[in-house]
Amino acid sequence: MIKVALPNKGMLFDPTQELLKECGYKASKPYKTLTQIDAKNDIEFFFLRPSDIPMYVGRGIIDAGITGIDFNAEAKSPAVKVLDLPFGASKMCAAVPNESPVQSLDELKNSTIATSFPNIVSGYYKKDMNFVVLEGAVEISVSLGVADAIVDVVETGTTLKQAGLRIVGEPLFRSNAALFCHPQKQDLEEVHTLIRRIEGKLVAKNYMMIEYDCPADILDKACKLTPGLDAPTISKLHGRDWYAVKAMVPQEEANAIMDKLWDAGARSILLFAIKSARI
Repeated sequence: MIKVALPNKGMLFDPTQELLKECGYKASKPYKTLTQIDAKNDIEFFFLRPSDIPMYVGRGIIDAGITGIDFNAEAKSPAVKVLDLPFGASKMCAAVPNESPVQSLDELKNSTIATSFPNIVSGYYKKDMNFVVLEGAVEISVSLGVADAIVDVVETGTTLKQAGLRIVGEPLFRSNAALFCHPQKQDLEEVHTLIRRIEGKLVAKNYMMIEYDCPADILDKACKLTPGLDAPTISKLHGRDWYAVKAMVPQEEANAIMDKLWDAGARSILLFAIKSARI
């Protein structure tokens, strides 16, 4: 049985748990406990702080885990990223008081910086920095007089504005959620299955299946509109010089593709959601 860590965020809707449930795993956090055994899939899930997951996976105590790329980088964990996930996107920015004359990140290299990510900031500047390391509420540190600037994860920037701060320069680091594995656990069969299931679900979320009939004289044009991931599936219709075509198309473009196929002369155009896939 492999061990997989999931972030314990206490959210009503957790995208990580929801994704794994859609992949066929029993991944809901039980009430007042931090573990869940999925005997059917031979996995034990552990619900941990996102910032602690890189340590457990990096040491091989837990085989794999989902956490932010920023947490793994900050921990300097040897855990290997094996799959990016489409949620948890964030950017790490520097901010200074509105009245500060600082206009560039380079001007902060000798400043006292409050942050929860000293290793990432040091890595950006490639030098030892003067830090005030905080667990949270970083934005208040400047007004309390313990730092000249902050580096923190920014979403909308509203909290910074409320604290009288403004962002300086481009983000120092960009992050998203990802699946990490211990370097020696990547070849475990259960890990490969986990990766394939997640990849299949992500493909299903981004693509739809389109089917349509078209006359032979527009077949090439139609196939250019629906090339599929590799190539469309084509079969001859009985008793007519028409063909049935089936292909995967990007979900965001699906309706526009249907319109173009209709205008080109295709008929019986159907669009289907994909539950999961193995590509």
